[in-house]
Amino acid sequence: MPDLVIRIKKKPDGSAALACTRADGTATWQQQNGQLGRFFPLHDLTHYAVETVLGLRDAFYGLVAEGWGFTDFGAGGTKGPIPEQARFAELIIGYFDLERRMGTLATADELNARTAQRYADDKLPPPSIALTDDQVSRIQQLRGELFARWDAIPPGEALELEFNRDAESAVGHKPRNQPVG
Repeated sequence: MPDLVIRIKKKPDGSAALACTRADGTATWQQQNGQLGRFFPLHDLTHYAVETVLGLRDAFYGLVAEGWGFTDFGAGGTKGPIPEQARFAELIIGYFDLERRMGTLATADELNARTAQRYADDKLPPPSIALTDDQVSRIQQLRGELFARWDAIPPGEALELEFNRDAESAVGHKPRNQPVG
């Protein structure tokens, strides 16, 4: 059984629901209504692409697999500070979301420079992760494949993905996460 089964349901009204079921059978879920229902499925699929290609164990889906709920990531979260991998992933995913809105593609050097500047602005040590052009290309390719699968899902149906934390923690290791179906 995978560490996490991710299920994104496309509702007939354009909203969505994200449900994550852990290997122990526990689950966390979230309604994504209105404009959030159009934004978050693509954002969540971008998380999957980034975390899978980079082999991140302690970013969003890895932490959910570990037992974090969606509210644990906010300001009032009870799990403690967000790990560096999760902070890094969220920044990178935000840049990929911006790419999607602007219709442009960034290079690894551009993404690394933006990330380093953000860490400096937040008075944090430089990130321990640096992207390569190959990784950026693989993220963009996987993200495109996932977006196409999402677009093909009829209202009332769901896209399911498996996520495993068994990847090496070294960035760049390609884990065995596989889309279901």
